Amino acid sequence: MSDAVAGVVVNHNARQYLLSCVGSLYEAGVSQVVVADNASSDGSELALLQSWPAAKWVPTGGNLGYGRGANVGAAVAEGKYLFVCNADVAVSARAVAVLEAVLEGRPEVAMVGPRIVDVNGALYPSARRFPDLLEAFGHGFVGQFWAGNPFSRRYRMTEWDHAGPRDVDWVSGSCFLARREAWDAVGGFDRRYFMYMEDVDLCWRLGRAGWSVAYEPAAQVVHVQGVSADRHPYRMLLAHHVSMWRFALRTTTGAHRWVLPLVLPGLALRFALTAARRALSGQWPPERRPGRSAS
Repeated sequence: MSDAVAGVVVNHNARQYLLSCVGSLYEAGVSQVVVADNASSDGSELALLQSWPAAKWVPTGGNLGYGRGANVGAAVAEGKYLFVCNADVAVSARAVAVLEAVLEGRPEVAMVGPRIVDVNGALYPSARRFPDLLEAFGHGFVGQFWAGNPFSRRYRMTEWDHAGPRDVDWVSGSCFLARREAWDAVGGFDRRYFMYMEDVDLCWRLGRAGWSVAYEPAAQVVHVQGVSADRHPYRMLLAHHVSMWRFALRTTTGAHRWVLPLVLPGLALRFALTAARRALSGQWPPERRPGRSAS
């Protein structure tokens, strides 16, 4: 068991998956698990107490969103490193130890993400580049009709097979190991994000503070994807676009800021297009999104 790593699991009505997630963390050697619960009403607390009584249940006081929930859990967790994840993640036996070894061996790295696959074993490109405004526009609009467009390919780093470790701009917030020192230095997730983009924002702030972010595919996790978010798809879609606007405001500087007045109506149009596609197809947008990554 590793006393250096504390697990922080953010839960919202994901009882079945929560139990598997917590169990996988214990099997992976995590000695302390904190469940930050965002106002679940599905019996998650009782089920956790019965199955994993050693886990610490921490109610957040409401449905605060992923980032704020993780912050609540991290505040009571003890450990040099924080393993933060969604409740619908299952961790492989060696994953935590592999990620911990990265942070132990590289003191400049603040945060390291694992290889994320879905239940069928398909890779999710969870390590990505920060998009500039042109790439964000191309990915957001052209990607509605042409999934393999060059903007999306560059943003998702599809020219790389994700088979080897490397430093990246950001990794998915659905599952990562963070250095407590770095997490505290930047204040964890920005509480102003309800859902989505808080992982991009966190990695951007870590980079600005002089830290690195890494990807380590030798650590693997399985993510069911969207267990909580899919219950309220339009609310989550709106939250995604609000978060994109917030991130654009924070990170756009210099002469590029003159483009910002065009970004807001563009996001409104993208929201309308995506919502219409979902209504017509009866399905969530084409890229199912594990965790809090930008699609």
